Amino acid sequence: MSSTDNPYGGSYGGQMSASANYGAAPAAESYIKDTTTANFTRDVLEESRRQPVLVDFWAPWCGPCKQLTPVLEKVVNEGRGRVRLVKLNIDDHPAIPGQLGIQSIPAVIAFVNGRPADGFMGAVPESQVRQFIDRLAGPAGADDAAEIEAILQEAATLLAGGDFNGAAELFGAVLQADPENAKALAGIAECMIAAGQSDQAREALAELPDALAKDAGIIAVLKKLDQIDEARKLGDPVALQNDLALNADNHEARMKLAKILNVEGKHEEAADHLLLIMRRDRTFDDDGARRQLLQFFEVWGPKDPATIAARRKLSSILFS
Repeated sequence: MSSTDNPYGGSYGGQMSASANYGAAPAAESYIKDTTTANFTRDVLEESRRQPVLVDFWAPWCGPCKQLTPVLEKVVNEGRGRVRLVKLNIDDHPAIPGQLGIQSIPAVIAFVNGRPADGFMGAVPESQVRQFIDRLAGPAGADDAAEIEAILQEAATLLAGGDFNGAAELFGAVLQADPENAKALAGIAECMIAAGQSDQAREALAELPDALAKDAGIIAVLKKLDQIDEARKLGDPVALQNDLALNADNHEARMKLAKILNVEGKHEEAADHLLLIMRRDRTFDDDGARRQLLQFFEVWGPKDPATIAARRKLSSILFS
């Protein structure tokens, strides 16, 4: 799936636009600047308390400097703020390099928390520049991955709290940054289901790459959609409740009612109906109530309060 064919890339339900920004700086922000002896404390020492700062000591007459500086600028800009680059012309400002004992150029010194932390000399290749920055700032993409995970957790909290619109905006924003994020795909499909857009949710999860189609979260959503489709064919829940009022041992009606309650989000009620069938007749539908309850657990997830409560009750039945 590419960002161009991602059905959630910019909106949810045709109404929402994703706006979360994962570590990307505004277009006008610069990660590179020239400094002076007077500004060195502000531009390097103080700034390095926020993120690593590379200082490129150079001079106009230095041929290797002309080779290295464009490489530094390219890698730093691609890092989008993982590190900053500050350039100091040693001919115009000889005091700082003199204090640091720099005797040849190009020389690059990395400052972290206000102190020199690492460095190298000479016009090294781009691969070595990248390795140097990775040592300072961690592997490329690590910060974005952590931020995306935090956004996914926030979206999941909103979804659990019933704020489906807010959750959908965050899931959609994650998909803008990472179109094949399985958690975001499953999450926004859950939002569609909650908004009564089950058909759209199924369409959205169709024809996924194998790696995504096998994701446990996406499989759970697809099973939930199957349960919704089945429940649509089971009749009127009020009529089923009336049947049970006349005959409490009408296990077929109770099973249908449990399936309908499940898709309505009434998980504990659905589980209690299945558990009641088990208590009264384990042979019904070849222990079908237990098998159905296990299918509910797969969709609800192991941490759902209804799953936890129903498992305890199920254990008491099975091992009593």
